[in-house]
Amino acid sequence: MRGLLYIIAVILVIGWIFGFFVNHAGGLIHILLVIAVIAVLLGVIRRA
Repeated sequence: MRGLLYIIAVILVIGWIFGFFVNHAGGLIHILLVIAVIAVLLGVIRRA
């Protein structure tokens, strides 16, 4: 489960970076970034 969270977080961060440079999605990109950060934090908390 921990690996899945990191994979999702990486995909979301890559999507955020891509959207940042393309700049078509607007606020959706920032929502993806927040979801990625939350996924990483949950993985770190559950591991500790």
